[in-house]
Amino acid sequence: MKYFSLNNREHTSNFENAVVRGLAPDKGLYFPDEIKKLPASFFQSIENLDKTEISFEVIKAYVGDEIPDSALINIIEETIDFEFPVVEVEENISTLELFHGPTLAFKDVGARFMAGSLGHFIKKGNLGKITVLVATSGDTGGAVANGFLGVEGIDVVILYPKGKVSKIQEKQLTTLEDNITALEVDGTFDDCQTMVKKAFLDSDITDKRKLTSANSINVARWLPQMFYYFFAYKQLKWKDRKLVFSVPSGNFGNICAGLLARKMGLPIDRFVASNNANNTVTDYLETAKYKPKPSVQTISNAMDVGDPSNFVRVLKIFRNEHSALKEHFSAYSFDDLQTKKAMKDVYEKTGYVMDPHGAVGYLGLQKFMESNPGYYGAFLETAHPVKFLDTVEEAINDKLAIPDAIQGLMNKQKKSLQINHYKDLKEFLLN
Repeated sequence: MKYFSLNNREHTSNFENAVVRGLAPDKGLYFPDEIKKLPASFFQSIENLDKTEISFEVIKAYVGDEIPDSALINIIEETIDFEFPVVEVEENISTLELFHGPTLAFKDVGARFMAGSLGHFIKKGNLGKITVLVATSGDTGGAVANGFLGVEGIDVVILYPKGKVSKIQEKQLTTLEDNITALEVDGTFDDCQTMVKKAFLDSDITDKRKLTSANSINVARWLPQMFYYFFAYKQLKWKDRKLVFSVPSGNFGNICAGLLARKMGLPIDRFVASNNANNTVTDYLETAKYKPKPSVQTISNAMDVGDPSNFVRVLKIFRNEHSALKEHFSAYSFDDLQTKKAMKDVYEKTGYVMDPHGAVGYLGLQKFMESNPGYYGAFLETAHPVKFLDTVEEAINDKLAIPDAIQGLMNKQKKSLQINHYKDLKEFLLN
């Protein structure tokens, strides 16, 4: 499989180089040269396939022969060795729970697959030491730290906005040490992401360090997110209804993976991008004009992104046509008060506890289905509610049980370095 830069189709790469580089030399995002449809027989018999068999068929074309099948299967098995249950919440609405991995967030899938792929390439080649440089608005940092912990030949540097991630999220990315360094930035997620992008363009740094990104701009982080849409379809196929998936959306890698899965033939009729107050894409759907804006802090912090990197991939899937996008894609935005009310109402009505991101997803699904009653809908629960303990307990007016793994984490000592400006990041990377 070849990949090309969305800034310049003439620049192409294979899978390995796309993973190692993260971004194309012209700083464009890589996109697969071809999207191959899966045969109808695959979907007809999907209920007879296990998670590994499904994932292998989905990802094989994008990896090609650059990772041998046996090694690819091992990477897949290590990536998805937990459950992805679809849980019915109320009539015609289920949730796809993506928080059963080691860091209790959906990003475990992409982070583990990328760590396995990059680790494979380091072992087989002469890549030397690689620095994974990543900005996080919450869950990415913990997932990347856990996925890459102890991987030989890789250093991980994580930038996160001071005071703008939950206590548990912060502990997950600041307590591992080994080859993981957390940099606490006095600013927003957008400031962190800007610093990371600037570092990739800085020849003083790139001449000395080989950098790659573990945000969802990296194809090895982005593509495996398709897996759980196929797992969900396997569980919902028997309903024999038109399906709509509502995806809490920040940097838009997750929903973009779902749209790619649909392009491969997965029978999901509609996707809803459910946004918090960071409503750049919601505005685009209404106006056909893309106007990025500074991010706004909310209780669903992993979605606090004002200029989502992956939206350019979403547009590419729909040939950059606004009208084509609107045929199968909706977007809605909700504020914190609406989010808290949804958490409270669903808990009181059904006993189900949603995290703030899942609650935004629920609201988006509910809004879509008000005018589209013929659908069966699923919203994504992207993180365990305990990761947002104070917010959730306040919203539902009840206490949550704390998993043992989280109890142990909270007793660990936070270790991070404070930085304020890009020059601080540059000095760290050079020294």
